[in-house]
Parts: sequence; C-alpha cells; structure tokens
Amino acid sequence: MRSQITSRLFRLGMSLALIAAATFICYALIPANATTAGFLFLVGILVIAATWGLIEALVASGTAMLCFSYFFLPPVGRFVIADPQNWVALFTFVATALIASHLSDRARKQAQEAKRRQQETERLYELSRVILLTGTAGHICFQVAQNLARIFECRAVAIYDPETATVSYGGREQLPGIEETLRQVSTGTAPSQDPACDVLIAGIAGSGRALGSLAMAGISLSENAMQALLKLVAIALEGVRTQQAATRAEAARQSEEFKSTLLDAIAHEFKTPLTSIKAASTSILLDVPDLSPQVRELTSIIDEEASRLNLLVTDAVRMSQMDASKIQLERQPVAVAEFVGRVLEDFRPRMDGRTLRVNLSQKLPRVAADPDLASMALRQVIDNGLKYSLPATAIEVAADASAGCVTIRVRDRGPGIPERERERIFERFYRRRLAKDRVPGSGLGLYIAREIIRAHGGDLWVESVLGFGSEFCMMLPTQREPLKP
Repeated sequence: MRSQITSRLFRLGMSLALIAAATFICYALIPANATTAGFLFLVGILVIAATWGLIEALVASGTAMLCFSYFFLPPVGRFVIADPQNWVALFTFVATALIASHLSDRARKQAQEAKRRQQETERLYELSRVILLTGTAGHICFQVAQNLARIFECRAVAIYDPETATVSYGGREQLPGIEETLRQVSTGTAPSQDPACDVLIAGIAGSGRALGSLAMAGISLSENAMQALLKLVAIALEGVRTQQAATRAEAARQSEEFKSTLLDAIAHEFKTPLTSIKAASTSILLDVPDLSPQVRELTSIIDEEASRLNLLVTDAVRMSQMDASKIQLERQPVAVAEFVGRVLEDFRPRMDGRTLRVNLSQKLPRVAADPDLASMALRQVIDNGLKYSLPATAIEVAADASAGCVTIRVRDRGPGIPERERERIFERFYRRRLAKDRVPGSGLGLYIAREIIRAHGGDLWVESVLGFGSEFCMMLPTQREPLKP
C-alpha cells in the first residue's frame, strides 16, 4: 500500500514538472504566443494521460490552465482575463485538455487490458501444456502448486487435497493459517474469497463433486481467466485420480484372477481325498450288510457330509470365477420343479427340526438357465433362510409363472429385514450388525446369487416385514425358442 502511494506521488510530481518545463520553454527560452503554448500544453497532457493515467492528466490540466492564464493571456502576470475572447480560448483549452486526457487514458487502459488478456492466455496455455506433460508422476498437487507459482509469478500457492487431507505449497512465501480455510472452502462450509483480495481462495470442482481448494497470493486475474485456471487444475486432479482408480481396478482384477486360480488349485486338492472318502463310505454302506446300527449311522453321516463338503468346494470355485468374471453360462431348457427338487433334497438332512413346505406346479414353463449355476443361486437363498429362521418354523418354497418369467419364492419365519437394509444385504461382504456375532457367514452368498440370476437376465429381491420373516424372490426368464447347440 505504501509503495502504491509513493508511486502515485512520484507520477504527480513528474506531471507538474513536465507542465513547468513546457511553461519555461514557451515563456522564457523561446517566447511563444498563446496558441503555440496551448498546443504544447495539450501535447504534454496527452503524453501524461497515455503514460500515467487520468488522475495525473487532470492534475496536469489544472496546472496547465493556471499557467496558460497567468503567463500567456493578457493581462500577463495576473490571474485575470480582460478580453472575453480569451475566456472562450481558456475554456476551449480546458475542454480540449479534459476530453483528450479521457480519450488517451481510455486508449491506454484498453491497450493494457488487451496486453493483460494476452498474458493470461499465454500463461493458461503454458499451464495446460505443463499439466499434459506432467502426467501422474509424483505428487500431483505439489507439482501443480509449483507450476502455478512459477507460471503466474505468485508469491505463494496452496492446494488442499481432501483425499489425503494434506496441503501442498508452491512459491517463495508461505500462507500461515491457510489450511483450515482451504478445508472449509473444499467442504462448502466457507465461501470462496473475493478475487479483489490479495489472497485469492476458491474451490476446485469437477464432474459435479469437490476435488479440493486453491489459494493464491500476489495474483491478479480476470474472472474468466480464474475460472479457466480452476478448470485446468480440476482436469489435472481428476485425470490423475481416474488413472489411479483404473490402476486400482486392474490390480483388483488381477487379484481376483489370482484368487480364482488359487481356489481352483485348492479345490482339486480337496476333491481327491473327498472322492476317496465318499467312495469308501458308500462302499461300506452298500457292501457290508452286517454293520451295527451305530456304525451304519456314523458311516451315513460321513457319506452325507462328504457330499456336502464336495458341493461347498464346487460352489466356492464358482463364486471365485464369478468374481473374476470368468464364468460362462451354459443355458438349456430347465424344468423348474426338477432342479428345485434336487436342491431341496440336499437340504433335508440339515433342517434341524424345521419343516419344509413345497408348492410347485408341474405345469410351470421351462426356464432358460444354466442348471448348475441356477441351483447354486437357489442354494444360497435357502441356506440364508435356514441361518436366519427361528427353530421349529417352516421354510416355504413356491413358484409361479407370469408373462415371460418364472418366480421362485423362498419364505422364512425369521426376524425380518429393515427397509433401509433390503438392498444392502445384496452387497459384497455386507452383513447386518445384529447378525454378525450369532450367525456364521461371509456376506457373499446373496451377492453371488443375485449376480448369477442377473447374468441370466432375471433378478433377485427381497420382501420382508419386521417380526414376520422375509420372502426372497428369484425371477428367471422362460424358454421362448430352442437353444442352438
């Protein structure tokens, strides 16, 4: 502020000195008439207006008017004008000086504005070029802050990144206490600062979401240039985050493929001893007639649990393949009553006192489905009902047909599901807080079941009433035309 006042006083002093010099030349060195002196004063005023501005030109105009009246209009040496024609000349001189000063000052400002806009455009172009060349190497916020300070010659730059909750700085100075303000601007709890302030603070937004906030000290930009700058910074941040997200997605995909391969290998290792156990238990039950009741019961348990464990291993491999997007549907016409019956038969030894009610019409149309995957989805739904249903209650399985689809309904008598959680239970690894400790599970069963059904072109949803149980509805499309071999 003090430097601006000093600069303005210096320009005013130089303006007065210039008028004084013109007066000395016209009056003392080369005695000139009033017309010549007036033109020389006008030239000096135009030079002052074009060089320093309107305020300096107005001060020079007033000084020139006094000098013109005192030294060149009769009676000379007095601030008195005797001839009316000289009054006309004086007012003409003043009007001409003022109009010329205004026009010259406006032309100077337009030239300065054009130069400033050109400089802003060049700097924005340089920033965009640097952003494109920078890519994703290093910390992007730090690089952008350093480049902003260099290209726009700012005293200080600070960029807040909400993802890491850190502030990156650029420039030769620091902005003490700016972190909290930037955090508030980024979250929308504080407004962006007026660009007229010495430290300009604004939010960075892209694709409808907040990406951070920016503070710049010692910079003067037009509103359009500032918006363009913020968009370039947003493009830089968004581009890096998009690429990072793609990298994480690729890493996740490779991890899923590795998990699928590992589970497949483990499954084959499990299947060999399971096959031997199953063959041995079956042979004992069929080929040894004189088994005691206790041994026969234990052998039957071994045989049933070996079959169940073999099924679980197969399902685990299929789940992993589904997550890794390797699963292939082998559609064929499937009779609903047959494949539902096979699934229910596997669950009868595990009912633990619950009753199983089945209401399936034999006239249901066939569905176009992969029988193994559809059975797996139904097993997950029934297994979920068994886990959450109360002891000594019934599990009901029904099916009905409508236009172009068959809906299989599995109803339990469990505690029910709150409305806010009815979609979340189909998310990967999601488990209800009230059931985490008392019900075993991984939170993948319903997710996999819905993915399988949706891959068939159907859907899986739940209808529930708190305190009265839940009904899971599995809709599969019917077979409309013969499948190609």
